[in-house]
This record gives sequence, C-alpha cells and structure tokens, in this order.
Amino acid sequence: MLFIKNGVINTVTNGIIHGDILIENGKIIEIGTNISHPQDAQVIDANGNQVYPGFIDAHTHLGLWEDGMGFEGADGNEETDPITPHLNPIDGINPMERSFEEARNGGITSVCTTPGSANVMGGQCIAIKTVGRRIDKMVIKNPVASKIAFGENPKSCYGQDDKTPQTRMAIAAMLRETLKEAEQYLDAILMHEEDDENEKPDYDIKMESLLPVLRREIPFKVHAHRADDMFTAIRIAKEFNLKLTLDHCTEGHLIVEDLLEEGYPVVVGPSLSERSKIELRNLTFDTAGILSNAGMNVSLTTDHPVVPLHYLPICAGIAVKHGMMYEKAIEAITINAAKLLGIEDRVGSLEIGKDADIVIWDNDPLEIQSNVLYTIIDGKVVYSK
Repeated sequence: MLFIKNGVINTVTNGIIHGDILIENGKIIEIGTNISHPQDAQVIDANGNQVYPGFIDAHTHLGLWEDGMGFEGADGNEETDPITPHLNPIDGINPMERSFEEARNGGITSVCTTPGSANVMGGQCIAIKTVGRRIDKMVIKNPVASKIAFGENPKSCYGQDDKTPQTRMAIAAMLRETLKEAEQYLDAILMHEEDDENEKPDYDIKMESLLPVLRREIPFKVHAHRADDMFTAIRIAKEFNLKLTLDHCTEGHLIVEDLLEEGYPVVVGPSLSERSKIELRNLTFDTAGILSNAGMNVSLTTDHPVVPLHYLPICAGIAVKHGMMYEKAIEAITINAAKLLGIEDRVGSLEIGKDADIVIWDNDPLEIQSNVLYTIIDGKVVYSK
C-alpha cells in the first residue's frame, strides 16, 4: 500500500485537489483531503508539489528503433511488402532499451507503439507501460489500432525501387483492394457460422488482423501529413465504414472546418523537428492550438525516436506558448491520448479504480526547468530524484 500526502493533485477530469492519494494493489482506492491510511503504508510526502497522472504519448515507435543503433536495432518497418497488417510490435519491442528509462524519468508512463510508415499497411499498434523487462507484462491493450500510411514514406520506400506504390493513387488502390479482400474473408466466416455447410475460408493471417478494423473494434491509425492525404483516408474510411485517428495532421490547421465536420480525433506532431521532407513544409507549433481552440479533441506526439519521448511535456509547453490552452495541452498528453487509444478506463486521469500511474513534479510539468521527483507506475515507485 502506498500513500501520497500533501500534494497539489491535478486529476485532469475532476479538477485540482489539495490532498492525498491512497493506493492498493496498483490501483487508486481513495483520493481527497485528510485521508487516513494504514500505519504500514509506504508514505510519500509530496510537500505541496504538483501531482499529475503519468503522461501518455499516443504515437511512438518506442522499443522498435533502439537508441544509438543502426540496422541491428531497427525493427519497425518490414520493407519487403507494402501490405503487412498482420505484424505486431509486441514481437519487435526491446523493453530494456534505454529510452524506456528516460521516458519513466521524464514522467511518461504509457505509450502507443506503432510500426513505421514505410508500408501502406504497416501492422498493428500496441499500448504499453514504460516499465518492465518482459513486454508481455507491460501491455495495456493489444491491439489498439492498425497502422496505415499515406504520402511520401511508402512512395519513397517502394517507388525508388520501381515497385508499387509509386503514387498516391496506388496507395489508395492497394488499401481498397486489401479491404475488399478482408470484407470477403469476413463474409465467408459469417456464412460458415450461420450454416456450416458453407465452406470456412482457409486461415489468412493478414485478413485475420483486419477483422477488428472491419468490425469497428479498433481504428486505422493514419500516418498523414498533407491535407489531401487526410481527405483520402477519410474517403476510404467512409467507403468501408471504418474508424480512424489522423496522426501527425501537419496541415490540420489549413483544413480546420473540414476536420471539425468529420469529427475524427487527431494526434498532432512531432512539431519539435525539422522540415525534413516536402510534406512537412507547413509544419508549425500553431496546429495543436488552432485545432483544439476550434473544439477538436487533440493529442500530442513526439513520434519517438524522431523527438526523444521524455520531451513530450516540453512539446506540450511549446504548444501552449503557440496558443493552446494549458488545460487542453495537459489533456492532450493524458486523458485525450487515453481515450484515443481506448484505454481511458485504466489511465489518463487520477480517479478511484484507475491504475496508479502518478508523477510528482517540483513545479509546472510544462516548464522546461521542472523536474520529476517521483514516477509511480502501477502503484510502484519506478523513479525518484
């Protein structure tokens, strides 16, 4: 049992409480003022410091590209086939890679790890905690989404070798073709379930991996920087009645009214990076604030390792400097990210019954000079200054 006392607690969803948090078996069991606690509980005196939920990055490649390594540590893109929806990061993540420790020390307690964007369909996406030696024990939810990519990345990966796709038209066509095959596969399964005289289709691992997408159990996680690529993703989603999240959304500020009309959640970033390719020419830190102020649910991403994961709070702070409301920036790296990933029942805010993923800061976490004093994941102290 763990007892945190005398904290300025930002619950995110229920305001700020000057008080205490009681934790048992990795869960928050009480939060409020003047809480009594068992004498045998471990006590942390927050001493008036800031207490926040652990921060969440909704789009990373954590553990798939190991820090300071080249080919040997690169496991995020299977660049032999543009259609690989069946791949899952759980089989590629190295949880002992040092970026996990840096993340914990920086107050990041949960992430979504995705395959890269070389492929039109890159694979499934997984939500994990940032502590552990065995990835199986770190999983929050798997899968949380299926990764697809538009624009320069799949074009440059395959087009330069005279393979398809070389154009945006081919990317869209390949998506439609594969989704139609998956629909037919699902129809055959349903027909067999209704009448076993109908032949059950032979097992197809690619098609199986797309069934949760067709059933709207998980969204497509869309890599798209340009406005036209976002519109193509939306067009295809409507054709097949699919859920989407629009990740990167670099030109989102140019199409605010259209995105509002469509209503898909967005993940903005990485904004703390160079304009390394043509489709980033409109990159600006203004995007998150413009979309949020217009009424959209915005999450933020470092796209680690593009921007090191522990700089997520700094990215949120710069977004505030560029017009995002402070409360919305905090939501973008807590509850909004959790909702986007479908894990808000466990993380993203400080509430009774949720995982005890808690970070104590010596000052405002979005200020660059602030320090993490304690990081707590599942009720256990995993870092202390």
